[in-house]
Amino acid sequence: MFLLRDVQKSDLIGLKRLAAELNTVNLPDQKEVLEALIEKSVRSFNGKIKEPLQRSYLFVLEDPEIGELVGTSLIIAQHGTYESPHIYYQVSGREHYSASIDRHFRHKVLSIGYNYAGPTEIGGLVVDPRHRRTPEKAGRQLSYVRFLFIAMHLSHFRDTVLAELLPPLLSDGRSLLWEAVGKKFTGLTYQEADRLSQQNKEFIKELFPASDIYVSLFPERTQRVIGEVGKTTRGVKRMLERIGFTYAERIDPFDGGPHFEAPIEQVSLIRHFQSARLLDEEPAVSAPVCLVGYEPASGRNRLRGVRTPAETDGTLVRISSEAREALKAPLGARLSIVPFD
Repeated sequence: MFLLRDVQKSDLIGLKRLAAELNTVNLPDQKEVLEALIEKSVRSFNGKIKEPLQRSYLFVLEDPEIGELVGTSLIIAQHGTYESPHIYYQVSGREHYSASIDRHFRHKVLSIGYNYAGPTEIGGLVVDPRHRRTPEKAGRQLSYVRFLFIAMHLSHFRDTVLAELLPPLLSDGRSLLWEAVGKKFTGLTYQEADRLSQQNKEFIKELFPASDIYVSLFPERTQRVIGEVGKTTRGVKRMLERIGFTYAERIDPFDGGPHFEAPIEQVSLIRHFQSARLLDEEPAVSAPVCLVGYEPASGRNRLRGVRTPAETDGTLVRISSEAREALKAPLGARLSIVPFD
């Protein structure tokens, strides 16, 4: 049984191992970036960052038998502030008709936008390739724990949840949209711009064209990837749509990946959230599989979670003895529950 929990400073080596193997935008292979992610998360879980909307929470999935991290996921309480706005391209359509030559065209248009009080963002989903498409469903556990935590602390998050999905990239990691627009206006590579934007977004506002951009001017293959998801992201897209997310007609200005959003009260996992007291009894064989979380009053972790059969009557819950042991929850402890399968 895998354990979901909040990241600890001692996890740096494990995160560095994952980052070295994958080196993704979500988990770059840069020690100083990883240290900063961990530090902010620890301070967020501990309440050391007083303003809830300034917090970010990094979750890890651990195989306790070997003490190895399987993957990570992240919540940013508010993506978009005065200091670091949420920047996107709004995707819209324009129609043009000439009566003199009887020609009619429909064009896709990109308009740059800025949000200074943005939505809650879920991201940072990284799974060790050895644990993808396995019976433990590591990716889904890491995805769902974010909604479990949001449901446990609704007042700490915005009314809308955003997910930015990766589009198809070239084999060398370049973005077709960035090659067509961003590189021409900044002189930076996609990777350089992405790293810089994590600390400073001023260059985007100053150097990107403020006027609308007609997608028709791009090469054909660039036009095709705008708003599309990459092969490895299709499962995430299906999962988001299943729980209430829809395409927001917006894309990332760097790579053209689509933005999916949902009002927080319309996310099915949050709507079906339950809280119940733990019993010292096994669940029925037919009990549904759920994601169950526990917030210890003291100790190293601020959140522990497991995927387990859970039988609840609304006020009391029965989970397996293995799950009770993993959660380290005493009898009568209040557990938080969302459906899993």
